[in-house]
Amino acid sequence: MNTETRSISEISRRATHILFKEMGVVETIRFLNQFSVGHSDYTKEREKWFANLTLDDIIHRIKEENE
Repeated sequence: MNTETRSISEISRRATHILFKEMGVVETIRFLNQFSVGHSDYTKEREKWFANLTLDDIIHRIKEENE
């Protein structure tokens, strides 16, 4: 068991290296992207997207796309 304390940057570097080695670059990037923080305000964007739609309108559009 390794009791050496490492910095978070060293741990991240090692973990990324292991993921690349075991999963490949593409899958590693896809995995890591799920933890990235967005830079927008989804609530404000959602209000703008759906401002003129009723719940029935939204449900209808979802059903149309799934037909």
